[in-house]
Amino acid sequence: MKSLFRVLQAFIATALMLTVNNLTLCSQVQERNSVDTKYTWNLADIYASDEAWEKDLERLKSDADVLAGYKGKLGSSSSVLLEFLQTSSDFSKLYGRLYSYASMKSDQDLRNTTYLAMDQEMRQLGPVISAKISFAEPEILELGKEKADQFLSEQPEMGIYKMYLNELFRQQEHLLSEKEEIIMAHASSILSGPYSVYSVFANTELPYPNITLSTGETVTLNQAGYSLHRASANRNDRELVFNAFWSAMKGFQATLAEQLLAGVNSNIFVARARHYDSALESALDPYNIPLSVYHSLIDNVNENLTVFHRYLSLRKRMLEVDTLKYSDTYAPVVKDIDLQYAYDEAQDIIINSLAPLGTEYQGVIRKAFNERWLDVYPTAGKRSGAYSQGSVYDVHPYMLLNYNNRYDDVSTVIHELGHTMQSYLSNTTQPYPLADYPIFTAEVASTFNEELLGTYMVNHITDDETRLSILMSRLDNYKGTLFRQTKFAEFELAVHELAEAGEPVTSDVMNKIYGDLLKKYYGHDEGVCYINDLYAVEWSYIPHFYYNFYVYQYSTSFTASAALAEDVLSGKEGSLEKYLSFLSAGGSDYPIDLLKIAGVDMTTSEPFHKAIVAMNRIMDEIEAILDKMGK
Repeated sequence: MKSLFRVLQAFIATALMLTVNNLTLCSQVQERNSVDTKYTWNLADIYASDEAWEKDLERLKSDADVLAGYKGKLGSSSSVLLEFLQTSSDFSKLYGRLYSYASMKSDQDLRNTTYLAMDQEMRQLGPVISAKISFAEPEILELGKEKADQFLSEQPEMGIYKMYLNELFRQQEHLLSEKEEIIMAHASSILSGPYSVYSVFANTELPYPNITLSTGETVTLNQAGYSLHRASANRNDRELVFNAFWSAMKGFQATLAEQLLAGVNSNIFVARARHYDSALESALDPYNIPLSVYHSLIDNVNENLTVFHRYLSLRKRMLEVDTLKYSDTYAPVVKDIDLQYAYDEAQDIIINSLAPLGTEYQGVIRKAFNERWLDVYPTAGKRSGAYSQGSVYDVHPYMLLNYNNRYDDVSTVIHELGHTMQSYLSNTTQPYPLADYPIFTAEVASTFNEELLGTYMVNHITDDETRLSILMSRLDNYKGTLFRQTKFAEFELAVHELAEAGEPVTSDVMNKIYGDLLKKYYGHDEGVCYINDLYAVEWSYIPHFYYNFYVYQYSTSFTASAALAEDVLSGKEGSLEKYLSFLSAGGSDYPIDLLKIAGVDMTTSEPFHKAIVAMNRIMDEIEAILDKMGK
């Protein structure tokens, strides 16, 4: 169980990441009232009306005062502490319900100021409530571990809070006095400022360039436009897109560097205020992740860059170019293959892909499709991207999509269904205080599902060109999730370490660090992929650098899911049962131990090496098809 303060922070932070991580350009936009209701989510399962939401909001505010009334009483008896923990847990559950309804209502149409105001009210309440109950953890710590254990033995019902209490004492040296915790609670909105400013500037005010493509079409290269047109089939257009976009970003590199440094310094402030040796330790310790996991990931990837270079060489071969450029790394490698799947057809593909997980798992997926857990199509004003929202504990998870009939959209649906199933199984298996699974494990279920989809598609498609397209799509996942995210992690660590040492961290410094990493990872000096020096400013485009050492978890989750999928697909005895137990475990144990339940030990290099073996096997298959086709 997280502290209530951290729960409130998590809701807000997750909402920010859900929005940015899935930036897409939706082409088939229609008005919401023209969409068949079966393709929209049913938020009435949470609240039948806005009036019902308002009524619960007033109850929440009243309950916050009730919680504040426990100040000075938590050590009086085990029954009082149990009562507070239960009241706090119920409060957190209600906050999640209110917050989820408001944010999803707003996401339906961001132009609707009524729901935007409801969403903002919930965000603003978080720090206020956190300050009110900031007395709780210092009071519990004053009990001492021995007395806390005595209270646990006196109250069997307190067992579901045992992990929370043990974790509280584990981190005792990093928790502050009541007055200091109040300051930290109020400071949370200030510390999130660097990201907020970056987001507004990068998404609304930065003057992005317009370019004219070879087709004669003039396009704006904002972030969504860049994401779309960098994958153009025309090589000259791709180069034009890269040079125009990164020139625009470079024009503001000094401002963007100062903004990112402000975010880095926010992380350092929290680390030092809580008596950690580094910002990295401060980010990993709340989840009990050893520092060695972070460093080993970077070391393992660097030791296996030749495997990544093999992928890049395959891309060069399939594009039939003399020199592979960085601007070629998003291009389609199979010409005239445009995989299209209507949403109803995608549902069948997804359910069939998930057959290795059993009929009960498939049954819940059908339930999600049939009972309107998903909001499917892009509509005017709707939030871009995709996410799964599992914070309404007593109802069911929800999913926001912007489905456009592409194969990538099918992959997105099955990815988000992985999150949805982990939330569903954890919420229906674990009591509320233990249901929230840690971020470190969150991407395992989603990337596991993507692996099942890729395997199913390759096994059921006979056309060589289409199989090549699907296989390369799977390799692109390795590029984007394993190697690219680890490159980000290495950059993030280097910048933090410089700032912690009191060294200058200007745009020139960031360009040097990132440019060197880019050339190292992509084999520039070895002639594998040419990197234009202009692209060293790419760090300025990555919102994840404001997430406080978040990106490495994409890579670790990917290696874990690759290893787990390998076991399940091969029929390894007990692997399916272990995996489903992992999905149902919520936050009942530490992340490293939860993954051991599933069958992978992330403190070793074994999961990483299994992922590399799987990647090489996919490349072997691609080379065999290319040789057969005479390419």
